[in-house]
Order: sequence, then C-alpha cells, then structure tokens
Amino acid sequence: MAKISTIGILTSGGDAPGMNAAIRAVTRAAIFNGWKVKGIYRGYEGLINNEIKDFTSESVSNTIQRGGTVLKTARSDEFMTVEGRQKAYDNMKANGIDALIVIGGNGSLAGAQVFAQEHDVPCIGLPGTIDNDLYGTDSTIGYDTALNTIVECVDKIRDTATSHDRIFFVEVMGRDAGFLAQNSAIAAGAEAAIIPEDQTDVDQLGQFISRGFRKSKNSSIVIVSESKKDGGAMYYANRVRNEYPQYDVRVTILGHLQRGGKPSAVDRILASRLGVAAIEALNEGQRNVMIGISNDRIVYVPFSKAIKIDKPIDKELINVLNVLSI
Repeated sequence: MAKISTIGILTSGGDAPGMNAAIRAVTRAAIFNGWKVKGIYRGYEGLINNEIKDFTSESVSNTIQRGGTVLKTARSDEFMTVEGRQKAYDNMKANGIDALIVIGGNGSLAGAQVFAQEHDVPCIGLPGTIDNDLYGTDSTIGYDTALNTIVECVDKIRDTATSHDRIFFVEVMGRDAGFLAQNSAIAAGAEAAIIPEDQTDVDQLGQFISRGFRKSKNSSIVIVSESKKDGGAMYYANRVRNEYPQYDVRVTILGHLQRGGKPSAVDRILASRLGVAAIEALNEGQRNVMIGISNDRIVYVPFSKAIKIDKPIDKELINVLNVLSI
C-alpha cells in the first residue's frame, strides 16, 4: 500500500451526538502522526462537489461538547452511481487525499465499501449512529446520548400518564433495531417494549394486555420501535382504541429530538477512542474495516460483516423487562 500522508474525514447519513468528538480525535491523532487532514463537508455529496478544506488542530477546538456534526451531513443519490463515485475519487486525488475515514451508520459504511472496492482506496469506518445496529461493536457513537434523551422524555411523560390514568405509546428511533426501545423501557420503568427482534407468532400487544397491566397500576408506558411495516406507535394505539375502548390512550413520537443534544461522557470517550484507533489502523496497513469496541477492547470489523450481519439483541433484556413490569 502506498504511504499515507493525507487523510480525508467525512460524516454521512443521520447525525449522532459524538460525531464531533470523533472528528476531533481523528484530526488530532492524524496530525500527531505527521499527516495532513482534509475535512470533507456534507458527506459523499461534498466529496463529489469538492467541498473540501484543510483541517488543523484548531479546526476542531471547542467541538467535543457539541452535538450534530461540524462537517455537516447529507444524503447523496449521485454517490450511488458509478459516475458519482468517479467524481468523488477524482476530487479526492486532486486534493491529495490518500485514505478516507467515514463516520456514519450502515448506509455510510456500505458506500465506503463500494468506493474502496472500485478505486482501491483505503477506507476506515467509525460507527456513528444512535440506532446501535452495526454488527461487531458493543456500542455506536451517539447511542448512549440518545438513550439518555429518551429516558428523560419518558420520565416526563410518566407524570402526565399517572395524572390522567392513561396508556402512553412512545415511539423511538431504531429503524429495524430495538436497542433504544428495549433499553430505554428498562431504564424508564416502562411496562413493555415492542421491538422488531421480538416479532414472533405471539402478538406482543395482546401479550401485554393479557398480563393484566391495570391490576396494580393506573397508568402504563409502552415503548415502540419505529416501523414502516406496521406503523409504529400509532398502529398499536389504534388497536387499543378499537379492541379495548375502555382505556384512555395517547401517542408520543419523539422523532429527531433523540438525535440532538450534547454528547454524554460515554459517547465522548467512545468517539475519542475510536478516532485514535482509526489512525492506528491506517498505520498498521488496515483497510476496509470498521473500528468497533468489544468487551472494552478496540476491534477491527470488516465492512462485509459490519453492514451485512444483523446485530442480535440480548434476549435476557426482554426477560428483565417482563419480570420487572408486573
């Protein structure tokens, strides 16, 4: 592999608290190793449009505590084409960039994988997504902060639910993964979590109702993973209204509230460790891997595994919630 002298950093897909801490860590670790750094704005779209600037240590000062991403982010339909990726590669070479570090989720790392294969570019991925759905890492950048945001919101919703003897269905993000829903339900003392990983032949709502949740409680909170398949919280709330009209039901969809805010200490430390490890991986000649953390140790996960293997949820968590929700 050719010697690396300049790296490019970009953030792609949905923003996540802690991305700035990762950008900061990558930038300063690269400079520590004597490399130049180029910040690429608006993800792959910015690489195609040549939105690239020199980054120094000062460029990332006073950013570790900020949510979102100072590099901005954008979806890029053009990058999904061969022609778009060729433009991105041409701009990359014109700016003297030898390797690319991509901070993002499943789609972002999938883009990095294709780009690396087509143009023989060393790419390193950092798992930046609140969904925590990337295989091979115990946690992703932004997950802890989002989880704490959800718990804070549910604590407040509980006050109203208790005051009015209501059932609240609270919809959280996660796409096809129930990590946020399951763990926030445990942390907030919710009565149930409806998640995609528990979609068996058993009707989760019917199971929740049949447990007699009103025997000892006057109000209930149910956390629901967003889902295009069944309509998420609205679907289950409407079912209760139709099948159990005696209950007073409300829905709260937290939406993008979950992505914002200052990153937690956990996310700042995780992002910093992964950012430094990304530069160390390039120094070792690694390419086309995601930097993850497993049992508090840095690990290298091939893109092919990180994005293609479904990350399993710990079934014990489902049992914990069931036991504690009586």
